[in-house]
Amino acid sequence: MKITEVSIHQVSLPLRKPYKVSFRTYTEFEPILVRVVGDTGQTGWGEAYIPAGSTTETAASGWQFCCEQGPAMLHRGIQEAKAKIDSWVSVAPFAATAMLTALDMLASHPVLETREEYRVPLLAPVSGTTPADIEQDVERLIEAGYRTLKVKVGWEVDDDLARVSEVQRAVAGRARITMDANRGFDAAEARRFAAALDPDGIDLFEQPCEADEWEANAAAALVCPVPLMLDESIRIADDIERASQLPNVKFVKLKLKRIGGIDRARTAMQRATDLGLDVCLGDGVATDLMCWVEACTGRGFLRRAGDMNGFLKPKDSLLNEPLSFENGVLIVKPGYRPEVDLNTLKRHELRRERFTTSMVSA
Repeated sequence: MKITEVSIHQVSLPLRKPYKVSFRTYTEFEPILVRVVGDTGQTGWGEAYIPAGSTTETAASGWQFCCEQGPAMLHRGIQEAKAKIDSWVSVAPFAATAMLTALDMLASHPVLETREEYRVPLLAPVSGTTPADIEQDVERLIEAGYRTLKVKVGWEVDDDLARVSEVQRAVAGRARITMDANRGFDAAEARRFAAALDPDGIDLFEQPCEADEWEANAAAALVCPVPLMLDESIRIADDIERASQLPNVKFVKLKLKRIGGIDRARTAMQRATDLGLDVCLGDGVATDLMCWVEACTGRGFLRRAGDMNGFLKPKDSLLNEPLSFENGVLIVKPGYRPEVDLNTLKRHELRRERFTTSMVSA
């Protein structure tokens, strides 16, 4: 199959309610979407959201990369195009992943083919800050079927500890708890928070310090009464081996857009498993497209709630048939293949570029 058309889109999807993490508050998601068309008429879609402050890539650099590489994919076979884009993963992993996943969908990658129903329990963030709001949030989420709740921390140590304690009180053993600092603490704050933590009902503490601050993250792990999980620190496969050597670091979290697509993610998850690390997967700021890809990619590796819950946050789904979800569980049905609703896409579109074989000579 040869590629005959590539289009690049950026959309703005307003959220149902603000989503707050240590370094920003999201009110909309603005992912870049890539659509590739083969000479059989079949299409594939990929996605990557590049939030400011989460990576050295930017929305502008990601857009430029896709617009430069899009025309270069035309007239090529899928594997040839994948090899070309894959060579750029170390430079632009987020943008390259959008293009790689579009090509994998076009090629009907075996990981994306679902022959029997696949169910992925998801975790959900507790957004309340006051005791009353926290109790209301916890009751609503447990009633909705969630059995793992995430508490965002990384702002002020004492306030964060108090909020975690309130969540523990409200949960009262009915669900498990994880915490995520999103790199918000410095080294001293991370150690103070970890050392003061009551471990009751808590499974793990995620990414206390900046991605490159390995010593600070390791120091927090040493005094933490629950295992540490590294997320933003895990960018290449060698980072997994480094994480496995740190005492009390028991988990790694992967995002396809950071590791570089389906094949690299599967290899990375196998390497983590072989090294005795538990694997988490998912992107809380992805739309339906990437959440579906990550759910499929994690099959066989995930033993706990997934983090691919971003698709629940926007007001509108981009898909004709949204992902199935009930009782806190994402359900991938047999034969399911997402189709983007082009009218919804157009309504939320910020910009678009389209390249065809008639525009670019072989």
